[in-house]
Amino acid sequence: MKCIILAGGSGERLWPISRDLYPKSLLKLDGEKTLVQNVYEIAASITSEKNIIVVTNIRQACDVKIQLKQVAKNPLIISEPLIKNTAPAIASALTFIEGDKDETIIVLPVDFNIDNKELFIKTLKKTISVANKGNICALGIKPAYLEGGFGYIKKGDKINNAYKVEKFIEKPDNESVNKFVDNKDYYWNSGIYTGKISVFKENFKRYLPEVINCFSKNIFDENCNIKYEYYKNLPEISIDYAIMEKTNDLVFIEYESKWYDLGSWQSIYNKEKKDAQNNVISGNVITDKVKDSFIYSSKELLAVSGVKNKVVIETEDAILVCSKDKASDINKLVKALKKNNDSTTVISKTVYKPWGYYTCLNEGKGWLTKLIYVSPKNKLSLQSHNHRSEHWVVLEGEADVVLNEDIYNLKKGKSIDIPLKVKHSLQNNTNEPLKILEVQKGDYISEDDIIRYEDMYGRAN
Repeated sequence: MKCIILAGGSGERLWPISRDLYPKSLLKLDGEKTLVQNVYEIAASITSEKNIIVVTNIRQACDVKIQLKQVAKNPLIISEPLIKNTAPAIASALTFIEGDKDETIIVLPVDFNIDNKELFIKTLKKTISVANKGNICALGIKPAYLEGGFGYIKKGDKINNAYKVEKFIEKPDNESVNKFVDNKDYYWNSGIYTGKISVFKENFKRYLPEVINCFSKNIFDENCNIKYEYYKNLPEISIDYAIMEKTNDLVFIEYESKWYDLGSWQSIYNKEKKDAQNNVISGNVITDKVKDSFIYSSKELLAVSGVKNKVVIETEDAILVCSKDKASDINKLVKALKKNNDSTTVISKTVYKPWGYYTCLNEGKGWLTKLIYVSPKNKLSLQSHNHRSEHWVVLEGEADVVLNEDIYNLKKGKSIDIPLKVKHSLQNNTNEPLKILEVQKGDYISEDDIIRYEDMYGRAN
């Protein structure tokens, strides 16, 4: 049995926390581990590591690999050159899999939380039993609140220890949602699907032939990256719209415990513990006469007064305010921002790396300043830049700086210049944190102006 984990989305409904280059799958929204780490461990509970395939976007693949290396020995990751939603992602994973066409696969998204792992795994094993009879088996959840951002499935007749899906409605309008929540025959679709490889491929050929027909074994390069020419003209469409709304092979069983989608602010609000006013409040926040709301501050003082049923999110470079029941529509705002090439959809001012993090402090034409934090016993890659020089000042701790063949030890208050095209590395070989002020100057200031020669995290060019 194979597990396909879908970790390539941008998480637009969780903007401004989730960004294209560091989306929800890489965030710790559910405890001490990130979403992709949590789901990988669930997959590893039901099959061996060699049978788990993680599909992500090429821009996120390195971070996904670094995170999964913390919970797995040798995670298998295939990366898409473009974000095309779940249907092309699943089709590419089906193409990658070698073996018996009657082998069963489970498709797992990363953005969910369950309160009973033992029961959840037991339920997944039931879907396998159902799928082995020739159906695609979904996992249905009894609706707990109004939510228009989910797909809904209507219960039909019982078949093969499951229920036939009489109707599948992906992201219905508000009027329909109101009816579905009060109707015992309607369930949320969890986005988890189990079926034989042959059944999935037959449905792709029937309903989305332009995707499955263009795939063959040579779509992958030697690093498991999908070649651009195979992806560039594919439709951007979810498996739900493309196949599940149309197929007659879909059945479902119910997961009979608490399940939370972690793809929107309202769903996260519903999961978290509330205060006496039914609020979820996190960070540097002060409130007065606020009810039924989700208030989050990453850093700055956030003062909120006299509101009800609102989501207010503060990050270093963006603030979101919306009605809680409209939180699923945030992706419409993000799409508008992307049309304007707004950088807040791409990357945060603070970017977390395996060696620590950096925060962009200020920037202008031809220059940028950063605060770089290097954790104890960590180091940046040996790298160079073709378009910028750098100047480093040690603010806290002690730095070892590699410049070509030379090593310089810098203590607090000392500085050094990093010339254009010179190989260099910043290292913290002590047991204390290291903080550096970096000033970049050049004709092109971007994170893609990095050539890596050596890297302890496997990111060398």
